[in-house]
Amino acid sequence: MKAAKWQQDAQYCALVNDLLQTPEVQRLANYTQHHHSDRLAHSIAVSYDSYRIAKRLHLDYISTARAGLLHDLFYYDWRETKFDLGTHAFIHPRVALRNAEKLTDLNPCEQDIILKHMFGSTLAAPKYWEGLIVSTVDKYEAQREFFIPWRRKLHARRIRRLS
Repeated sequence: MKAAKWQQDAQYCALVNDLLQTPEVQRLANYTQHHHSDRLAHSIAVSYDSYRIAKRLHLDYISTARAGLLHDLFYYDWRETKFDLGTHAFIHPRVALRNAEKLTDLNPCEQDIILKHMFGSTLAAPKYWEGLIVSTVDKYEAQREFFIPWRRKLHARRIRRLS
């Protein structure tokens, strides 16, 4: 089986490997995220793509990679679980931050990335460019993951037409 692009990036793996080895992060694979992906795959995609952008822009790619991986560190189905204190967009970053703080020490940039990754759905703007990157990549990945089946169907139709 071909390794994913992120698995071939030794520097990225060295930055997040300690987190990826924890049962808390591995447990994310048990939760569906955007209908056609699990929360661990989504978190890795957000983390890796954000890391690459931050690195290219000479920003704090270490905090970006680590916080990107932990941005959705919560253990419930957001389609079913409802909160009296606010919407999922408002609540889950706080839950993820609390869970991440139990797992590892976080610097202020990492805390802000996790807490404000729902910018756009919430009014809390990131304090750091790295947070804006994770927030934007998170939305991109959510759409990409949601539309995977339709992209496959369209691709299959194109191939049939060309045959």
